[in-house]
Amino acid sequence: MRSTQVVIIGAGAAGLMCALTAAGRGREVLLLDHANKAGKKILMSGGGRCNFTNMYTEPANFLSQNPHFCKSALARYTQWDFIGLVAKHGVPYHEKKLGQLFCDNKSSDILGMLLDECDQVGVELRLDTSIQQIEKLESGYLLQTTLGAVQCQSLVIATGGLSIPTLGATGFGYQVARQFGHELLPTRAGLVPFTITDQLKELCGELSGTSVDCLVSCNGQSFRENILFTHRGLSGPAILQISSYWQPGDSVEINLLPDHDALGWLQQQQAERPNSELKTLLGEIFTKKMAGLLAEHWFVSKPMKQYTPAELADVAQKLGNWQLVPAGTEGYRTAEVTLGGVDTREVSSKTMESLKSPGLYFIGEVLDVTGHLGGFNFQWAWASGYAAAQYV
Repeated sequence: MRSTQVVIIGAGAAGLMCALTAAGRGREVLLLDHANKAGKKILMSGGGRCNFTNMYTEPANFLSQNPHFCKSALARYTQWDFIGLVAKHGVPYHEKKLGQLFCDNKSSDILGMLLDECDQVGVELRLDTSIQQIEKLESGYLLQTTLGAVQCQSLVIATGGLSIPTLGATGFGYQVARQFGHELLPTRAGLVPFTITDQLKELCGELSGTSVDCLVSCNGQSFRENILFTHRGLSGPAILQISSYWQPGDSVEINLLPDHDALGWLQQQQAERPNSELKTLLGEIFTKKMAGLLAEHWFVSKPMKQYTPAELADVAQKLGNWQLVPAGTEGYRTAEVTLGGVDTREVSSKTMESLKSPGLYFIGEVLDVTGHLGGFNFQWAWASGYAAAQYV
């Protein structure tokens, strides 16, 4: 049987950060992962360019049943700390928009940087390693693994959530939490496209690939970004953002004219361009194809002067406050994150240590902390991994 000070299960963003920081403090760290490669989600994130943090990170960008939990870790390891690490390694990056920072080249630059840091401080990384059993000892934990038995003082669970099972996501972290007496909050897919099955599906299919700037709202939350029509429903940044606040059966409101008061704009067009057809005017805002399809599906297109005030109000309602009830979401298959997870009221916000089982730590996505789209989930991984690493 081998013995080490710290075992971290999960070589993703949070696990790598925790490993390199703990080993940098002089701890003996064994980092285990059941996959054949470390950081698979890092590699595919941001379309292969890794949106590694956001310059405007603050606690308001995170969802949790315990909204204060994330504050301590985010304050102690900020986006500027991670940007400093990126700069130290000479990784070229740029701001895309809204504070989102991406690699100029490939996500592998970020993964390579983390692995280099782990190498420099002597982290032992073992891939293709499964955990069969975990047992609490009087002091520390005993793991039965495919490497044999391993004893450790501190055990860190950094196994992520259920999103994108093709990259190896499993519910392992939740099983460990349950084994040691933790409450789990219900999990569901977050940052995920909507599926549409009613009469709108035809419109979405015909517009598949079309992207448009909108204001999307649900349950008191709103996001202004693009939506993307797909053959299965709706996607794009604004839809992914609002999906984290949506529950089955909820209505979603989409303002297709976020820069205009829809009715005021239509009345102005009617006064100034009475002979122009509605779809012609809409074609100046949307693509001609989208303008034509909206007119075909939602209202009769005719010269502006022919619309009655009631008809104009109806058109304004459709464009400025399109209400739809999604059939569901694409689920964990394509979700970027998992909402819910280990109840943070049973974990120390300072150390990430279990309040139920001393020496057991939870970091990253396995916890009930979920960021908005745009680099926030990575920043939570870095911050929570760093926080735990100070105490393991």
